[in-house]
Amino acid sequence: MTKSGFVWYELMTNGALDAAVSFYKHVAGWDIRDSGMPGMQYMIFGKDGKDVGGMMSWKAVGQPDMPTEWVAHIYTANVDAEVEAVVKDGGTQIQPPRDIPGVGRFAVVTDPQGAKFLLFQPGQAYAPPRLAQNEVGNVGWHELITTDWEKAWEFYSKHYGWQKDFAMDMKEMGIYQTFRIDTDRYIGAMMNIPPFMKDLKPGWLFYFQVADADAGAKRITENGGTITHGPMDVPGGSRIVQGIDPQGGRFALVSTSSTAPAYGA
Repeated sequence: MTKSGFVWYELMTNGALDAAVSFYKHVAGWDIRDSGMPGMQYMIFGKDGKDVGGMMSWKAVGQPDMPTEWVAHIYTANVDAEVEAVVKDGGTQIQPPRDIPGVGRFAVVTDPQGAKFLLFQPGQAYAPPRLAQNEVGNVGWHELITTDWEKAWEFYSKHYGWQKDFAMDMKEMGIYQTFRIDTDRYIGAMMNIPPFMKDLKPGWLFYFQVADADAGAKRITENGGTITHGPMDVPGGSRIVQGIDPQGGRFALVSTSSTAPAYGA
C-alpha cells in the first residue's frame, strides 16, 4: 500500500445501493461484491481480484438526506495526530477518528477551502493488492477544483509530501497544476473553480480508468446517467468524459493510450 497518497475510494449514495452498484458495474466494469460487514451493506469494488474502494448508502449511517458523493481516503501513519494538524492548519473535522475492526482507523475532514476527504491509518496486517495507476478499474486521475488552488497546494504538500509536476495555463480557466506522490508519474491536478462553474463547491473529482472513454460515455447514458463534459482528448494522450450518476454523484472516466507521450514530454 502506498504511503503518500490516495488508498481507498467510497461512494456514499442517497438512493438505492443496488441501483448504484448496477450503474457502476456496467459503466466502470468493476467486479462488485458484498463485504460481509455485520449490520451494514457495504459493497467492495475492484478488478481482477484487486480492491479499489467501497459503496454504501447514507441511510445505513442514519443520514438519508445527504447528497450522493464520491470521497477518497488519504494515507496517514497517525490519524488522530493528523486530524489535529488538519484543524490547526484551517481544515475542519467532520467525523472524529474511529476504528474499523481488522482494517484500520479513519476520520472525515475537509481542507481549508472546504473540500472533503478522509484520513486512513491501516492496521498492521491490512495490505490488499492494488491495481497500477493506469490499469483499467483503478482511479487514474484525481482533480481538485477549489477556490484557491495555491493555498490548497500549500496544505496538501505540507501534510502529505506531494510534489508539483508541471503547470498548464488554461487561459480564462486559469492554471492547472499537476502533482505527483511516490510514483514516477503525476496522479492529479488542482485548479480554481472556473467562472462558468461558479456554483460548484470545492471538491475532488475522480477519474475511473476504462479501456475506451467513448464507449464509457455511451454506457453512462444507456444506464441513466448524464454526461456533463466530453468525451474529449486531453494532453498526454488521454481521453476523458465527465458525468453524473442517476443518484446525483459526480464522477469521470479516463482512457489512456500506452503509446502516448506523458504530459510535458
